[in-house]
Amino acid sequence: MIKITIDNIQVKAKEGETILEAAKRLGIDIPTLCHHEALEPYGACRVCQVEIITPTRSSLITACTYPVWDGLIVKTDSEKARLARKFMIELLLARCPGSEEIKKLAKDMGVKTHRLKTADEEERCILCGLCVRVCKDMIGKSAISFVGRGADRKVDTPFADNSEDCIGCGACVFVCPTGAIKMVDMAKIRKIHGGNTQLELASCKCCGAGFATIKELDHLKGKIDMLKDILGFCENCRRKKLSSQVVFS
Repeated sequence: MIKITIDNIQVKAKEGETILEAAKRLGIDIPTLCHHEALEPYGACRVCQVEIITPTRSSLITACTYPVWDGLIVKTDSEKARLARKFMIELLLARCPGSEEIKKLAKDMGVKTHRLKTADEEERCILCGLCVRVCKDMIGKSAISFVGRGADRKVDTPFADNSEDCIGCGACVFVCPTGAIKMVDMAKIRKIHGGNTQLELASCKCCGAGFATIKELDHLKGKIDMLKDILGFCENCRRKKLSSQVVFS
């Protein structure tokens, strides 16, 4: 264990953990949009900036990527850190003015408006990369990725077409912090808006309801042999099937 100081409170921290993790244990809230515990820190949104103090100078760094070290002094609520976060939120608000999550953070930070031109009032993507990384690192598919450069940069499927690699698991939808990606099940088809994907749904062997894509189930069968017997059932029927097999003594 090492000793660090966060907001004038000296605490013990574990070697290898980040400032964000140490602050969370103390109950200190540091806002962030691109961080997810299941993925490696990325530092894309820059909303979690804090100030660190050294004998010669102070610096702004992203709390989600910066590892703690013995004697580290951190200020999470200094004027310098607050101004940096407000500036980033103003940029994100200009890009995604309709995002409820962005508007909530803006309100919390006292940002009422932005001074920049909004290119697309319907835009929700902040280019945090969570969807791209979860698809590649957790699902192992890379069905979506960043395309374009500069102002034209966006997340899309190859050639903006229906992705052959997408299994329709919805992991990208789950981790998206602003609701930029939508998943809708219609009859026997699952549509993922933002990923240009349409996939056929499998029908539950018990009730007949569509519940997961055929490609997702095939993917899971290859990963988890012990679940093959229940993968053909929807969540409700699966729960009933498993509960009926439980014997209470």
